[in-house]
Amino acid sequence: MTTEHNGQHRQVRPYGDTTGDGMVQMSFTLPVPAGRRAEGAALQLANKMGMDPAMVVHARGIGDGYTFFVVYGQVNHVVDLDAVRVVEREYPLLSPADVNVAVKKSLRRKLVVVGGCIGTDAHTVGIDAILNIKGFAGEKGLEYYRELRVVNLGAQVSVPELVKRARAEKADAVLVSQVVTQRDAHMLNIREMSAAFAEAMGERRPLLIVGGPRFDPMMADELGVDRVFSRGTTPGEVASFLVHALTTKGVAA
Repeated sequence: MTTEHNGQHRQVRPYGDTTGDGMVQMSFTLPVPAGRRAEGAALQLANKMGMDPAMVVHARGIGDGYTFFVVYGQVNHVVDLDAVRVVEREYPLLSPADVNVAVKKSLRRKLVVVGGCIGTDAHTVGIDAILNIKGFAGEKGLEYYRELRVVNLGAQVSVPELVKRARAEKADAVLVSQVVTQRDAHMLNIREMSAAFAEAMGERRPLLIVGGPRFDPMMADELGVDRVFSRGTTPGEVASFLVHALTTKGVAA
């Protein structure tokens, strides 16, 4: 089942063997020992999730009393593309050279970026992937950009310390990575951070940019930040956003 609008399908179903056949594959683990009973339980779950017919294409015991499954089957659900809400990238992706030229032209000084992990979060992989020169996904980090000055505060930075350091460094942007998510700690930490910057600096606060695997890019306004980046974001995307946002915002030299 599909409908078209301006030559594009607006309502679509999953594709497996033929267009629109509704075939999907999913994997999960059940706390049931491997065997026929476990496979029957997996099929019951798949049916309750709307997959009918369904078949177990892989089942393997993983430890004492657990079985991992891969199930393949048909669903009747339709995706309405007009109802999909995402944050579209509204700025061009720039090369490091283009970022340097844009910063030099618009700011006439280096763009200062302060980054770190706040609260009790000790996971620096995300922030290091963006800031460190070795970078991520074949792209060099922001330290590589000649017209950017990067201050990486590392892990377990308190919010007051972050605000104090950002003011001392005259930061144009603050990048915060959050991985720890127990009891929505990542959400609470970011709201605390945005409130602290608003109280300390008001409208003259730096750009606040947040990243982490559990964040939804649609949550920026709710969290009080300028941008939320999710899993897979590259240094080039962040650098390009900085140029776009600071040029739009009109940061003084």
